[in-house]
Amino acid sequence: MRRRPEDARRAWSLVAVVAASVALYAADTIRITPLVRDDRVLISCDLPNAFNDEVRAAIASGLRTTFTYTVDLRMEVPAWVDRTIDTAVVSNSDQYDNLTRRHSLLRTIDGRVEEALVTEDASLVPRFMTTLDRLPLFRTSRLEPNREYYVEVRVKARPHGGSVFGWVSAASAHAKFTFLR
Repeated sequence: MRRRPEDARRAWSLVAVVAASVALYAADTIRITPLVRDDRVLISCDLPNAFNDEVRAAIASGLRTTFTYTVDLRMEVPAWVDRTIDTAVVSNSDQYDNLTRRHSLLRTIDGRVEEALVTEDASLVPRFMTTLDRLPLFRTSRLEPNREYYVEVRVKARPHGGSVFGWVSAASAHAKFTFLR
């Protein structure tokens, strides 16, 4: 049976609609704001819908819950694969102790402890886990002046849906900026 050209157009239209929907979902899932100050690129990131009932249940059960942000600084290269300038990995984790009712919050950047906090205030946990606020992740010395770059953020949550066996929840998005000197 031979396919008609309009069937192919419909199929490609469907692919385009699905791709656009995924892009809109990612944009709603992760908000990224790159900011250049002095000799650093500061990254702010927010996951407004990530702290859901499943995450709350995992934390309340005492499971170590971690949000891992992989942040790539990239340069667009026309008609070629975009170039990765640098990568940073930020992990925010919470270990809740049911006996003392305390949250042990830990933020690491590239494996180094950046912030550690023990608190009984459960209202601090969602913001700590789902927000990066002006973290100085990259140096501008590696950037070319008057050139456009973008920051891509991939986030994985562990555990998700009660699974302690691996990373099963992920999202990604990117934001562009121009480095002016």
